[in-house]
Amino acid sequence: MMQEWDATADVVVVGYGGAGVAAALAARESGAEVLALDRYLGGGATNLSGGIVYAGGRTRIQRAAGVEDDVENMFSYLRLEVGDAVSEETLRQFCEQSPAMVDWLMDHGVPFDPSLCPFKTSYPTDDYYLYFSGSENSGGFRDGAAPRQRGHRAHGPGVSGKKLYGPLAASAAARGIRVRTGTRATGLVVEDGRVVGVEAVTIEHAPAAVRRRFAVLTRISAKPGVYHQGLRATMQRLLDRIERRHGRPIRIRARSGVVLSTGGFIANGAMVREHAPGYPWEEGLPLGTAGDDGSGIALGRSVGGATDRMDSLSNWRFIAPPSAYLGALAVDADGRRMVDESRYGAALGAAIAEAPGHRAWLLVDADLAARARGQLGEQTVWFQRLQLERLLRIGSVSAPTVEEAARRAGVDPSGLRQTVDAHNDAIAQGRPDPLGKPDDLRTPALKAPFTLLDISFTNRMTYPMPMLTLGGLVVDERSGAVRTGAGEVVAGLFAAGRTAVGICSNSYVSGLSLADCIFSGRRAGSHAAVAQSSVRDEA
Repeated sequence: MMQEWDATADVVVVGYGGAGVAAALAARESGAEVLALDRYLGGGATNLSGGIVYAGGRTRIQRAAGVEDDVENMFSYLRLEVGDAVSEETLRQFCEQSPAMVDWLMDHGVPFDPSLCPFKTSYPTDDYYLYFSGSENSGGFRDGAAPRQRGHRAHGPGVSGKKLYGPLAASAAARGIRVRTGTRATGLVVEDGRVVGVEAVTIEHAPAAVRRRFAVLTRISAKPGVYHQGLRATMQRLLDRIERRHGRPIRIRARSGVVLSTGGFIANGAMVREHAPGYPWEEGLPLGTAGDDGSGIALGRSVGGATDRMDSLSNWRFIAPPSAYLGALAVDADGRRMVDESRYGAALGAAIAEAPGHRAWLLVDADLAARARGQLGEQTVWFQRLQLERLLRIGSVSAPTVEEAARRAGVDPSGLRQTVDAHNDAIAQGRPDPLGKPDDLRTPALKAPFTLLDISFTNRMTYPMPMLTLGGLVVDERSGAVRTGAGEVVAGLFAAGRTAVGICSNSYVSGLSLADCIFSGRRAGSHAAVAQSSVRDEA
């Protein structure tokens, strides 16, 4: 049967954030004509992110900074973090290709800088652009691999996700990649068992004033809407109304392949509750845009695509900066320690999500508090200072004894006393930390007053708990092609980024998701460009 098409390309990319633009560029570099669709304006969660790319194995930036790294060392560390999310072969390929990936990004205009951050932090100040962005220096990890700085922050002031996405999008435009914004994919077209196109609704033909209003509402929904979910919901209702009134159905032909790269599903509360029942989704900050609603995953499922790791979510509680807080004790309501406090914030966040009532506190004595205060000026950026001020002014209690601080905070006094005594005795007697914290980061809690900082999983705008989903469609790790439950490939369909299971689908450190978006996006785009198709012709 002859299909009627409104547009045609070799490769159609659905979702134009970090993974989508990487897929589009890779497909274009393979000689394909590319058309990208985005429900909103493009950029996705990448544009809102910190712009951190996890890369190592002696990248150009590492060499310039004097960081001695190699592929085997990077692989040894990531094997501990990644677990079985991907095969060892795929992880090794990711590490081996890491230096070339940074070169590729820089060739497309992404700016990096070799300024090394001298302290442990969740996000460096504008003075530094290469740092320890994971748990490289924490217990167990520094024993398995030599700690090396691999967090490559795109160079630019503030939160620099735009400095990563913007140059890639500009490079794609210069290479003739077409982009249709305000275009929501609603279905996949299948012929003879092969995905050959996309059905969508677009407002591209709406009056210019309508499209301008759509753009303004989209930007508000993305940010500041990410920090105020009520505001985002209001913007989304207005955007949905525009789409209902002005949306026009279209069909787009993909001669060679379709790449799904619409992000995860953290913006879809019903979907999170379905796959992670009991997870305190309502108390966290869904990190991403309204487009992270699982729509790409649903499209893949509609044609037989399998999913995995759908219950894998990551939420982060950062306690550094100031770096002095790495010596504090993170405890639950029973006064028990929860984790090596020097670990990346996702490890502490996971422990809090599993703690009784999702409650947790950070115990700081007077000496540690003084050291932390001395670090605030040089180690923090404005949003970190805002969060710390909120934590210190509203989320803290202090007392002359550990027991009294515990009673005021609602922590079991005897449990906390036992924890503090065991911690202090282990340091005094030279015994290793039971949770693996390295000796150089351990600090005894001895001097009053004792302060408990409330780091619980609670809904606080000025001290949020960011969270995102890590599971998605199962893909062939050699090509990025979507697989069915039986392990067969869905012909003509590929997935990348958080729409797919990838490098970071078990655990998360800063920059690993963006690096996987680039890695998996390039993989999917290059293979989609050369996929054999019964519908491809000379048209």
